Amino acid sequence: MSGTAVVHESYSFACMRCGHGWEQSYEIEHHVDGDGREFVQYVVDGQVVPSPLSRPMCANCDHHVVRIMRPGRVASARDAAHPRHRTPSAGPAQAPTAGPAGQQEHGGHHWHLSDLLHPFQRRAS
Repeated sequence: MSGTAVVHESYSFACMRCGHGWEQSYEIEHHVDGDGREFVQYVVDGQVVPSPLSRPMCANCDHHVVRIMRPGRVASARDAAHPRHRTPSAGPAQAPTAGPAGQQEHGGHHWHLSDLLHPFQRRAS
């Protein structure tokens, strides 16, 4: 049985218990039964599934306190948490300059190992 109208919808989900996030796309088929009553079916990969709006369940922990959001929210949160390395735009290259005693300076400051270890050193009491 095919639907009289098919709508494609996508949602983002986040479990409020375990923090698992996922996205899912649905085909929403509108049907009319033998008595003339309209009903809808949510379909994923050719399988009829329960409406994600009625009582969504986390696939990670089976918890039912799930936030439903517009599509793309989970992907954008992942991208923000794990930014991709971006290649800087082309432009003139800057060579390190020589500082005192022929030491190279990068970015206008010369770093000493003691500068880097300073936050970890104990203060004498």
